[in-house]
Amino acid sequence: MRYVALLRAVNLGSHKKLAMPALRELLSGMGHTDVETYLQSGNAVFTADEPRAERVAADIEDRLTAELGLTTEVILRTAGELREVVERNPMEVGDPAKYTVLFLLRRPSPDWLDGLDLGRFAPEEMRAAERELYFQLPNGTGRAKLPVALGRRLKVPATMRNWNTVTSLLSLAV
Repeated sequence: MRYVALLRAVNLGSHKKLAMPALRELLSGMGHTDVETYLQSGNAVFTADEPRAERVAADIEDRLTAELGLTTEVILRTAGELREVVERNPMEVGDPAKYTVLFLLRRPSPDWLDGLDLGRFAPEEMRAAERELYFQLPNGTGRAKLPVALGRRLKVPATMRNWNTVTSLLSLAV
């Protein structure tokens, strides 16, 4: 099975430092093959024999903690699931650096958006899918208010990647 691993909150400033060669070595040491990393933000693509994504993610989290002293969530998608994320994109991608996908560890509760007026965050926009949120952030992610507000409501671990990264990871995964 071909997987894409998105490590949450890795290499943000001095927070949770992880060198990508160390991540490749860790994944290879677990028996995964065709291991590639992308950028320095905790993105890896690899092939594993285990068909249960939850088991693969838990094993990686355990090894990161045991071998590298890093505690973080690993949000995993299969290559097919990542292809669906791209194919089912619900909005026009203007600037791919300002168009992002928030990958959720699991589905949020059905009522997580109740009572929130998304219009008050304009020109920022969001569309929800099952385990992803798509954001149009015309002023950039650094100044965006909508993802922060939604993150507080979600109560689900998540990690954000811009559209350039999402499509590049898909190219590596297929």
